[in-house]
Amino acid sequence: MPKMTSQKVVHVAVGVIVDQDNLILLAKRPNNLHQGGKWEFPGGKVESNETTTEALIRELKEEVDLNITSTIPLMQIRHDYDDKSVLLDIHKVENFSGKAIGLEGQEIRWVNKNDLPHYDFPEANRAIVDKLLFG
Repeated sequence: MPKMTSQKVVHVAVGVIVDQDNLILLAKRPNNLHQGGKWEFPGGKVESNETTTEALIRELKEEVDLNITSTIPLMQIRHDYDDKSVLLDIHKVENFSGKAIGLEGQEIRWVNKNDLPHYDFPEANRAIVDKLLFG
């Protein structure tokens, strides 16, 4: 019998940020957070009064100090972990200004798309990597 999940689904805005050199920004999750120590595409929770784009603009300013001009919807992923369920609303971000820095003390890194398989991502992010690599 399939496992029934009564957990609230956490809606997360995720940015695949691509710079002018076609590099993608990754951030390392702090060890004390869910899936800590793994790499991720930056973003954060969508508040009840926000659209996904508004949340992404806010989160990327708060986390990596980028000013986002526009985003393009890329895909959605629903993933159930043992301890929580997430709905990842992934947007591609190519129009931004500023220099990315880890404002919350997190390590950040610009990487070539072909190097993504060498990074340890949370399970829910694997479909994003596959889409970026294989379309």
